[in-house]
Amino acid sequence: EKVDYLLIDGIRIFNHSLPNEFLVRGDQRVVSIAAASIIAKVVRDNILRDYHQRYPQYGFDLHKGYGTRLHKERLDEYGACEIHRRSFRPIIDQF
Repeated sequence: EKVDYLLIDGIRIFNHSLPNEFLVRGDQRVVSIAAASIIAKVVRDNILRDYHQRYPQYGFDLHKGYGTRLHKERLDEYGACEIHRRSFRPIIDQF
């Protein structure tokens, strides 16, 4: 099925050629955005579990990449690896 309209959770941060609507707190206002948010979180958590197999020292299976105390401690101890977002504040501070 062809996509003809985008509903995007959050503030407008980019333009798209398709008709679209950015909704602040969209996941609280639109069921399809809420469902997509849940699916995205589950997929992301599974990806981080896989990354844990490659980088067990970081504890991705525990913090799933979120900015927890454990994640920061592991970054302080081991530095950033190739999967860390360079825009994440603790990573920026390392470079």
